[in-house]
Amino acid sequence: MKTKKISMTPQTIYNILILVFLFWFVMACLVLPNINTVWSVFFQEGAFTTEPLRKLLGSERAMRSLKNSFMLAPSLSLTVGFVGISLVLITEYFDIKGAKILRLGYMTTLIYGGIILVSGYKFIYGSNGFLTNLFARLIPSFPTDWFQGYWAVLFVMTFACTSNHMIFLRNAMRAVDFQTVEAAQNMGAGPVKILMKVVLPVLTPSLLAVTILTFITGLSATSAPLLVGGKDFQTITPMILSFSKNVGSRDLAALLALFLGAATIILLVIMMQIEKRGHYMSVSKVKTTIVKQKIHNPVLNILAHAYAYILFLIYVVPVVLIVLFSFTDSASIARRQLDLSTLTLNNYAAVFSKATAYKPFLVSIVYSTLASLAVAILVLVACRIIQKRRDKISTALEYSLLIPWLLPTTLIAMGLITTYNTPRFWMFNKVLTGTSFIMFLGYMIIKIPFTLRMTKAAFFALDDSLEDAAKNLGAKPLYTFFRVLLPVVLPTVLAIFALNFNGLLGDYDMSVFMYHPLRQPLGVYIKSLTDSQTNADNSALTFVYAVLMMIISGIVLYLVYGRGDNSKLGDNK
Repeated sequence: MKTKKISMTPQTIYNILILVFLFWFVMACLVLPNINTVWSVFFQEGAFTTEPLRKLLGSERAMRSLKNSFMLAPSLSLTVGFVGISLVLITEYFDIKGAKILRLGYMTTLIYGGIILVSGYKFIYGSNGFLTNLFARLIPSFPTDWFQGYWAVLFVMTFACTSNHMIFLRNAMRAVDFQTVEAAQNMGAGPVKILMKVVLPVLTPSLLAVTILTFITGLSATSAPLLVGGKDFQTITPMILSFSKNVGSRDLAALLALFLGAATIILLVIMMQIEKRGHYMSVSKVKTTIVKQKIHNPVLNILAHAYAYILFLIYVVPVVLIVLFSFTDSASIARRQLDLSTLTLNNYAAVFSKATAYKPFLVSIVYSTLASLAVAILVLVACRIIQKRRDKISTALEYSLLIPWLLPTTLIAMGLITTYNTPRFWMFNKVLTGTSFIMFLGYMIIKIPFTLRMTKAAFFALDDSLEDAAKNLGAKPLYTFFRVLLPVVLPTVLAIFALNFNGLLGDYDMSVFMYHPLRQPLGVYIKSLTDSQTNADNSALTFVYAVLMMIISGIVLYLVYGRGDNSKLGDNK
């Protein structure tokens, strides 16, 4: 019996090298660090131990943080769900005057989020905030420390986490077939019954998915508890950050990260089971778009409009004030007084002229660009293998690259830190912890799942006849990829690159664990500027950074969602 010989052509050697590299990357960056985290917690000095678990159970701070996280997550799911559904109904279902303007206000969280959003709310509602001072002048007995703790965190995160509803739930609402609504109306159903029995069931799969994502966000909350939680309301992630700074309590940090990771995996498994059940589909052959429903009861109509515009003010006021205060001198910022006669460009001049001010911005731009580019290239290669092979190797590769999707950022960071604080032979005996490279690696890892999901969709949407035609004309695989296939998927790849860049530019959750002290990224620098002991000049810099990032984010969103080529990207998420 003759064995089939593998011809070692240059193409075959190239394919083998690519597979070896991907195997190394998956093992060294996605698998081994997380295994090492578990090992470092339960196996110390070569023996199994439950000492970290006993220390955790005996730590009042740690147990309080767990309790706070599991109190915040379900309550946040309820409040965000209520507000998020309200936003979609106001802008897409009910006939509310000024809906287009309201929609723009509600979507400000797409360009204004993370540490910057929380710092903006703290500036407005904090103990020395703009509105707090205004309330204190109007009501002498008004408590200036009112905006801190659980309720402050819940308030900030409620209005910060409705972005998914404005993208996914809004798309689901647009998929509602109005013929079903008309049929219910013809059968005598009232507006409330139609909404509850006809419209909302169509939104149920998307609503459950975004609710679970919100629950996970509440569990892993970082910025809001740090800035407005106060001493009495710290959640898991800030406690992990606190424990990780001390070598003696680093095992507690890793164990807390494992708890967070286990909860995240369980919730994501539930979400995937929901996705497998499919979506509610209309059975009509010709769908009609939803027609906005008028609220005929005058009292309810007034209340609905009032509610819509109160929400609008909650979303817009922080953005407007931050933009105005970015042009205000330091003395007015210190007094929390807005005087249009003191408007100046000095704050912007300071950011662009002082190295200490613009260096964090440049650091974040460089890291975000390099990480987004590296992820795009890595995933392009992986998606090509997944598309062509469709075997066990490609399946294993795909599931391996989705590992970061199952784990919180904190656990990924702890895995990299605890694994590469000593030389490892599979990392060429290099120590990565404390270097500039480890944050770049962390940025890459957290963006792989989203990039893979979007790029894979673009690849599988390709027409196979394009590649067949190129092959029939004698084109080699590499030539076909770069000259025929890549130009077709390039708009999607560029859109994903822009979104990744946008998300990493102000990142705090990963950066705070991984950054090099001499190369402080923007998110960490902004957090240091928002501390209570900082002066008005630092507050002015924070506002300028916020405005610059909103401009960049707005441009990115326009390029991704405002142009026809990529208008469906949000639907694929």
